[in-house]
Amino acid sequence: MSYVKIWIHAVWSTKNRRKLMIQEIRPIVFEHIHKNALKKDIFMDAVGGHIEHVHCLFRLQSHQTIKEVMQLLKGESSHWINQQKLIKSHFGWQDEYFAVSVSKSQVNRVRSYIMNQEAHHKKKTFQQEYEEFIKKYGFS
Repeated sequence: MSYVKIWIHAVWSTKNRRKLMIQEIRPIVFEHIHKNALKKDIFMDAVGGHIEHVHCLFRLQSHQTIKEVMQLLKGESSHWINQQKLIKSHFGWQDEYFAVSVSKSQVNRVRSYIMNQEAHHKKKTFQQEYEEFIKKYGFS
């Protein structure tokens, strides 16, 4: 038996960063992403975000890849949002995403950060958060 415990913090945005995830639908979408992940054998710990993006914290299993998990989360949720007609226009996610590993000692901090996105984005925009993320993790 293989034993794997790799925590991932992933972030993705709406197509063209359109501000479609209004406050009324965010909890519905986040709950759906969480429940769908569990149905697909993805150990989802936390889902949160703001008007144009989503953060999640999940644990990879030995048979999963980040690419596969992200395709399952994003593809199914955009289809579901359109099916439920939660948004008047067609909904989609950007193709790109961020994903970084999280050490066990930082899981609680990342979880808290994800669950407090509303307060966090009263202080800074997603663009500012994006630029900090790029710099902090050395993406170019």
